[in-house]
Amino acid sequence: MTQNSTTDVLISGAGAAGLTLAIELARRGVSFRLIEKLEDPFRGSRGKGIQPRTQEVFEDLGILDRIVACGGAYPPQREYRDDGSFVESDAMLRQQPKPAEPYHLPLMVPQFLTEGVMRERLVELGHRPELGCELTGFEQDETGVTARLKGRSGEEIIRARWLVGADGGRSFVRHALDIGFPGKTLGVRAIVADVELTGLDRDAWHRFGEGDMQRQLALCPLAGTDLFQIQGPIPLEGEMDLSAAGLTALVSERTGRNDIQVHAVSWASAFNMNARLADRYRLGRVFLVGDAAHTHPPTGGQGLNTSVQDAYNLGWKLAAVAAGACDALLDSYEEERRPIAAAMLGLATRLLDALTRGDIRRGREVHQLDIGYPESSLALEKPERRGSVLAGDRAPDAPLTRAAGQPTRLFDLIKGPHWTLLGYEAEQAAVPPRPGLQIHRIGRRGDLVDEGGHFRDAYALAPGEWVLVRPDGYIGAIVSSGEASALETYLATVGLGPVTDQQ
Repeated sequence: MTQNSTTDVLISGAGAAGLTLAIELARRGVSFRLIEKLEDPFRGSRGKGIQPRTQEVFEDLGILDRIVACGGAYPPQREYRDDGSFVESDAMLRQQPKPAEPYHLPLMVPQFLTEGVMRERLVELGHRPELGCELTGFEQDETGVTARLKGRSGEEIIRARWLVGADGGRSFVRHALDIGFPGKTLGVRAIVADVELTGLDRDAWHRFGEGDMQRQLALCPLAGTDLFQIQGPIPLEGEMDLSAAGLTALVSERTGRNDIQVHAVSWASAFNMNARLADRYRLGRVFLVGDAAHTHPPTGGQGLNTSVQDAYNLGWKLAAVAAGACDALLDSYEEERRPIAAAMLGLATRLLDALTRGDIRRGREVHQLDIGYPESSLALEKPERRGSVLAGDRAPDAPLTRAAGQPTRLFDLIKGPHWTLLGYEAEQAAVPPRPGLQIHRIGRRGDLVDEGGHFRDAYALAPGEWVLVRPDGYIGAIVSSGEASALETYLATVGLGPVTDQQ
């Protein structure tokens, strides 16, 4: 047994959540190990919807263009009647992009393609997942976690400052911590299968038996592939034949058509739908992210997106504490993310109920652009302020012009692992410069010009006010020029204290 290798963070599980966290840590120079007990990457399409807010996250991580190139837009829904006729409609409410919200529609990208792009990004940053490596046990103390691993080269003991369980709904880490996972089984069992088939065109999401749980079936062409995804409810008991022949028979039975033939099955699963939420996301030096912390029905395409954003929230906080910030910063992870998961579970359950009635329309409620942390301990502003955005809100985008004349976007300025401090019509900087903080002034004698008034409209700041944007694109603080001491105190709590002569 290999003894006592060390790292800052041990991540158990290399799905979307684990990969997001690894990318976040890698670009901040934090040491980590990313392990995955599976011998090969996941090859299914269970999570295929990339919501607008996650598109913003992926832009920050440097992978959005590759994600877009892998997938495509959701096709129209084609609902077939019993006589073979059909009607078509958009399942996604069509909206135009706005300066503050550049991404306005969900993308369809099969999960295995999304995770493939994330692994490529991680390699660019000098890391890769360790496949076939399983966490078999761990103990923690005041300074770290001692974990036992079993991999291709044998057993190993590793010492980490923190352990993150990104290991799915049956999480070994959650069970080992004896963290409760209350909720309910929703009384719906379903299949999802990625298949090669003939008999249907690829320009629509074909739906049969809508509103009838005994006959309902959907066949969706998977963007970026030659595959279709088959989805449908199945009896609560009994074995399902998920072979090509078995799925062909199921399709024939529910559609009344014999021309649709399944020729090969790439991946298939039969599962019971649950809505469950972990009692806590942190216990000492161990954290839960993604499906390890919450599980839900797939309706609304919220799961992968919520998991990615869990890791996106935790990553910068782990990096800050690793660099010297107060450990209490890590408590804000559960404080901010657990209420979001609770709301997401309620939304997905409501959408499932609507689906059983044949209602498949989706709107802004699934985009996750309105998610924020207004009650967070990391939200600082005067209680009486009533601007367009508040501390804890997602920071809107805005077209701007650099003082030298080149166009830019606010998202270009906040992209990366740094904090961003933006002053509106401010005469001088609210605080001195320091590592990890980029300071910009918008307006007269500033380095940025708001020619179209988009920043003014989105933020509604008074002249001399400053907005502090966190590394994850949420507003940390809104202060006036006379509140420099409050801003300094805030920055110190997140590891951005003033630079001293000794430094």
